[in-house]
Amino acid sequence: MSQKMKLKTILLPLTVLSVLAGCDATSTSVLTTSEQSSVRIAATTGAIDVLGEVWVDNWFSLYVNGQYLTEDSVPITTERSFNAERFNFKADYPMTFAIEFRDYAQNETGLEYIGTNRQQMGDGGAIFQFTNSANRKLIAASNSSVKCYVVQTAPIDTSCASEANPVANSGSCAQVTSQIPENWTDPDFDDSRWENAIEHAEQSVRPKDGYDAVKWRSEAKLIWSSDLVRDNIMLCRIKVTQ
Repeated sequence: MSQKMKLKTILLPLTVLSVLAGCDATSTSVLTTSEQSSVRIAATTGAIDVLGEVWVDNWFSLYVNGQYLTEDSVPITTERSFNAERFNFKADYPMTFAIEFRDYAQNETGLEYIGTNRQQMGDGGAIFQFTNSANRKLIAASNSSVKCYVVQTAPIDTSCASEANPVANSGSCAQVTSQIPENWTDPDFDDSRWENAIEHAEQSVRPKDGYDAVKWRSEAKLIWSSDLVRDNIMLCRIKVTQ
């Protein structure tokens, strides 16, 4: 990992929420096991109507062709925020999908349920697919062809989870962070040095609410970095020319 950053730069959402307040946006359905709510989509143009479906443990924000499109309707500050989002938008080829993924962490330690008998390190995992709504042709899906870059890893040692009073940025509860690359969502950004995503089995990720509500294509795989537990924030990209 490269340059250390202050935590407030890392853990505050990279998406400015006022973007949604100031743009023309539409609502669409969110899949959960018990109810439907709505996620807001920034206005887009293009000849192709795209159906996007995303499930992540716990949160995501999505950019298409360098422009902010949407984010998880359940805030990252929500424990056990498991849901799948389904939404439509317009786009043209080539399409670049840039997604920020975050696993829930109570603070910089990377732990959850701190101070309770359930204190532990959480685990991440994500899956997505984008489909042409008109002909149902798959446009892009999460698999090992996706390029990803880890922004935050915590704690540096798993023994942090066993500490009675885990202190962020101290000892085994320290974190490692990397600078967020400038213009990482742009179509022409060079991600050739990023790592390929790692495909993970359902038994490892244990996907919950909303995951089974989506009919995932065989090409769509659960992905993350090689470390489902300690890597908490990731940036991922995939570009499709046709």
